Amino acid sequence: MKERTKLAWIVGLYLTAYFMPWGSPTIRQAGMEAFLMLQEYARQHVLTCLVPAFFIAGAISVFVSQASVLKYFGAQAKKVLAYSVASVSGAILAVCSCTVLPLFAGIYSRGAGIGPATAFLYSGPAINVLAIILTGRILGWQMGLARAIGAVCFALVIGLLMAFIFRKDDAARATGPMHLPDEDDEGRTLFQDGAVMGVMVLILVFAAFARPGADEGMVWQTIFKAKWYLTGGLLLTLGWMLKRWFDSDERTDWVDASWGFMKQIFPMLAIGVLAAGFLLGRPGHPALIPEAWISALVGGNSFSANLFASLSGALMYFATLTEIPILQGLMGSGMGKGPALALLLAGPALSLPNMIVISGVMGVKKTGVFVAIVVVMSTLAGMIYGTI
Repeated sequence: MKERTKLAWIVGLYLTAYFMPWGSPTIRQAGMEAFLMLQEYARQHVLTCLVPAFFIAGAISVFVSQASVLKYFGAQAKKVLAYSVASVSGAILAVCSCTVLPLFAGIYSRGAGIGPATAFLYSGPAINVLAIILTGRILGWQMGLARAIGAVCFALVIGLLMAFIFRKDDAARATGPMHLPDEDDEGRTLFQDGAVMGVMVLILVFAAFARPGADEGMVWQTIFKAKWYLTGGLLLTLGWMLKRWFDSDERTDWVDASWGFMKQIFPMLAIGVLAAGFLLGRPGHPALIPEAWISALVGGNSFSANLFASLSGALMYFATLTEIPILQGLMGSGMGKGPALALLLAGPALSLPNMIVISGVMGVKKTGVFVAIVVVMSTLAGMIYGTI
């Protein structure tokens, strides 16, 4: 199957190159925009933003035990604790929309309540640490913050609503103890793990620190001038921590996990950036799709624009992080910030293939209610954000 997929990609690329009408000025402009947008990502976002974020995601996946997180979803777990863990588990586990499905199926079939299970199902891909970081970097810190807060709140509310609506079904289910892997004992303290994560986050913050405007305060100007000195000092600190607190196998696993994220995400992100540039162009630079079409569908902050964005996000499949360059192009072509947030909140957690898998785990009725809640809440959140 993999060889067939490779062959299909090769044939598709060849046919596209063969039949593409490059004689058209519009097509040539769109092609130029695709590679200019890829160049912008390579220069401004890859080294100082994505690479540190990949290492953070790799550290989370290796140094934080999944068993220590998933055990809180069992029937014996306290409700407050279960919902609290479920609503932020995406940032802890750093899973994508594909990885979360088997985890969800496992915890739900082994006794997790419908509330914590669906909160985890939404939270997993919606609060992906890579996506939150890149959203703030590309679309602005306001959008990144709104996405992070909205995703956490959504996960909590979705779980509570699902638990209330299906409380009778939930009570009738067998809720025995969950059989999960034992929690590993790494021999480190929580402070040590937290300190390593904190240093890596600071490296990301300072490495990606943008040049402040001329009217901004002297503090920001000073931080920008010293950013590489601060980053270098933090890198030395991180190296000391890794040498003292982690053995060679753990360090190797961390690098391997980070490289795994890069291999999985970089090719799809590059394809997504090229596609977004070709179809939508960079902000202020039109490409293939006329800006008037975008403004007509998702411009402004009307109910219809937010609903259309939510439904589109719920049905479309976005490979991890590809929603960000697509939204960058859409917003540059006239998409309102409310519909943009609505798509961000509905898109990563849902897709048509995702719905089919979920329905096989918890049934068509529960899946339909779950999808409806996500779409409605995304629409309302977009409208509220668009008025701020």
